[in-house]
Amino acid sequence: MFSGIVETLGEVIELKKEQSNLHITLRSEFSKDLKIDQSVAHNGVCLTVIGINDDLYTVTAIDETLRKTNLGYLKIGDKVNLERCLRLGDRLDGHIVQGHVDQTGTCIDVKQSDGSWIFTFDYDGSKGNVTVEKGSICVNGVSLTVVNSKANSFSVCIIPYTFDHTNFNSIQVGTIVNLEFDILGKYISKLMPK
Repeated sequence: MFSGIVETLGEVIELKKEQSNLHITLRSEFSKDLKIDQSVAHNGVCLTVIGINDDLYTVTAIDETLRKTNLGYLKIGDKVNLERCLRLGDRLDGHIVQGHVDQTGTCIDVKQSDGSWIFTFDYDGSKGNVTVEKGSICVNGVSLTVVNSKANSFSVCIIPYTFDHTNFNSIQVGTIVNLEFDILGKYISKLMPK
């Protein structure tokens, strides 16, 4: 379980394919604090730590994860939003995030707006996922509030701190991002008659 509050950016150091799996090695400021078998969110994708070496650690993404997320597009040197799992008793500063990406979306617009940025994303609405105005959405592991919710798209406003401390500063038109829709909204949508 996560909150969508990115702790730090990790840098992709090595990508190693093994059959249909991808082993991803990252450099991170919290690598030395990790333990084998611990869960860490990578651009919002919960992955298990399988190796630690000084300031580097390794996780594995399986084929299904690579098909449903943007992790298959990673390149050496890319920056990845990182968040360690929540501890019981911590404040929930973002919203409830599972680390289970529902689908990817594509950035279709970026606008500067008097000191902040407005990012608009398009997604395949046929998968049954929805956003609501002022509801929660997780984009690349970042807990955000939806503005301008439409059937197949939504916008989010990014403050300078978030822009500077996440990989939002590298998102441009055409960038593919991971989307995890609000868990409460997903349950309500599933229970509602069609």
